[in-house]
Amino acid sequence: MVRANYNDLQKGIHATTRFLEIFFSNLILGTEHELKNRYMHVNYVGDNFQSISPKVPKSQFDTLECTLEELVVLKLIYKKPSIKQKELVAETGKSLSTVKRIMESLQKKDYIRRVDGKRYGKWEVLI
Repeated sequence: MVRANYNDLQKGIHATTRFLEIFFSNLILGTEHELKNRYMHVNYVGDNFQSISPKVPKSQFDTLECTLEELVVLKLIYKKPSIKQKELVAETGKSLSTVKRIMESLQKKDYIRRVDGKRYGKWEVLI
């Protein structure tokens, strides 16, 4: 069974989205985390993919609270920090207002910030 959908509290097994997060990180952000089918199974006992223990606070897990649109924009900014909003519009196919909304959301979440001014500055990815 896939861990993202399976709970068995009597056996101490809790659903986790860790594998899916790593998969999407590889897909969207271009990271190269190792993915193996056995990591998805409930009976796998590797160090990196244990079921979430209810004793561990959720704040200790590194997850991004982002939409897929935000992840795409974040990846583009990471690849080219000096990218303009009009370039993001062309790359994503979204409207300028949507790109601006996404950028504001990423700034509010402290995932990105603008350095060296508006006109000649660049974006800095903070995560």
